Amino acid sequence: MTANPDFDVVVIGAGVVGLAVGRAAAREGWRVLVMDRAAHPGAEISSRNSEVIHGGLYYPTGTLKARLCVQGRHELYAYCESRSVPFRRCGKLVLATHLDEHPQLDALAELARANGVDDVRLLTPARVSELEPELRCTLALASPSSGIIDTHALMAALIGDIESDGGLLVLRTEFVGAEPRTFGFEVRACSAGDDIAISTRWLINSAGLSAPAVALRVEGVAAAATPRPYFAKGSYFSIRRRPFSRLVYPLHNEAGLGVHATIDLAGQVRFGPDVEWVDAPEFDVDPQRAESFAAAIRRYWPGLPDGALTPAYAGVRPKIVGPGRPAADFVISGPADHGVPGLYSLFGIESPGLTACLALGQELIDRLSALAS
Repeated sequence: MTANPDFDVVVIGAGVVGLAVGRAAAREGWRVLVMDRAAHPGAEISSRNSEVIHGGLYYPTGTLKARLCVQGRHELYAYCESRSVPFRRCGKLVLATHLDEHPQLDALAELARANGVDDVRLLTPARVSELEPELRCTLALASPSSGIIDTHALMAALIGDIESDGGLLVLRTEFVGAEPRTFGFEVRACSAGDDIAISTRWLINSAGLSAPAVALRVEGVAAAATPRPYFAKGSYFSIRRRPFSRLVYPLHNEAGLGVHATIDLAGQVRFGPDVEWVDAPEFDVDPQRAESFAAAIRRYWPGLPDGALTPAYAGVRPKIVGPGRPAADFVISGPADHGVPGLYSLFGIESPGLTACLALGQELIDRLSALAS
């Protein structure tokens, strides 16, 4: 391999975050390659979520999640407008359905304001009934800046930006391993049974569910420097009726945001995700879970008809902490963490990764730019 590498940045993983990293790098004028083993961008996580643009309510103040969600929301709305990516700022209601939940909702409102979300407000049940007549609650928190987005159109726009700035996207290409060199890395990959060798100055691991496993394929990365992966599966069910015009959320728990109601840009309503800890990623939906979904939904929508829920799809959250523990912050693991110069791994990029994708991509590239200057 030559000391003049083929690329400045190779990104492993073509979900929204990997593509946002690639876009930010290409905008710097760097030679960029984004690779993914799947046949389509975002096949595992980005195509299997709620497609919600989050306001920034839930995350401890000062964390990457809190900062990048709020920053990323502003950037994402502006990007959608500039690139004609379909979205809707439909707003969200977070509901308390019992009086003993009011302190938690009050605390959520305070946390949101501490995070810079200055448009949240508490609503009485009467006001909620005016907005969404079919809901039942004892108090609600309104987040007008929450919204929905066409994730596939977003990924297409990011790919267009990468390619217009001279970057490349290659699919059906499996990352095999990488060896550090004086110039960066020699990267080995496999595509259609053919072995490929390329060189890069920086290597970015944005492999989502596979990020811990991918990190260990880089020579010099120790298992002790790589978080253990946990997989929290979430199923979704849909309904033919359109009972709400806004996002509707119960109060959250330690593993997720509860069985909430989301809408897509066509107005279709779906419910989910729930939380099911699994040993490995799997994407089937068990129809029998509809019973527990119905019980959760009827806490805030008593009028859910019997037998109305239809299995839709499932996604898997790339957790780095296990059951019973609070959600971890985003992790950007760099040389100071694992000792391999030029390698950066993104671990635990679950919600609000979609909302934060542009800010997260720029955050990482800014770190590289500081090293390059």
